[in-house]
Amino acid sequence: MSKFVKNIITEDLRKRLNGVENALLVNLVGMEVNDSNRLRGALADKGIKVMVVKNSLAARACADTPLAPAFSGLTGNAALCWGASDIVALAKEVVKVSKEKQFAKFGILGGVMDGEAFGADQAVEVSKWPTREEQIAILLGQITGVGSKLSSQLVAGSSNLASQIKQRWDKDGEGEESPAEAAE
Repeated sequence: MSKFVKNIITEDLRKRLNGVENALLVNLVGMEVNDSNRLRGALADKGIKVMVVKNSLAARACADTPLAPAFSGLTGNAALCWGASDIVALAKEVVKVSKEKQFAKFGILGGVMDGEAFGADQAVEVSKWPTREEQIAILLGQITGVGSKLSSQLVAGSSNLASQIKQRWDKDGEGEESPAEAAE
């Protein structure tokens, strides 16, 4: 491949990966074409993109980006997966797909998160973390839980006071005679 063609491919890769900060490297070697297409379709339905690219060209395209550590020291064939709402959602989907019987040859090689590379074992660990949406739901539950508890405690005091006043009123009302009854 000529230097001119390499530069064109590198620029195209830079444009495609512009803004991508988290990604996983996966192995597609040994998969049949139909299985590979089904895999790509299944991941695309989840908003995940898969791209097979020559490692040296990807390393050149990702130089000075958060993805650069993923390609340092990488040997052999690899494909790049990115997308989903965050790295945790991406890892969850890729790990889930890698466990399916029809995609037995598909495997995780590693990845990059926040500019730091990690291995396949760490990718499986990341897949067990709560996703961004789950973390927001947990946080909102904690915030509203405190407000709900405070509100119920404030209302409980006034409810107890009102109940006691009503009981006292009922008790005092029973023992007294009305002025019409007293005149008789």
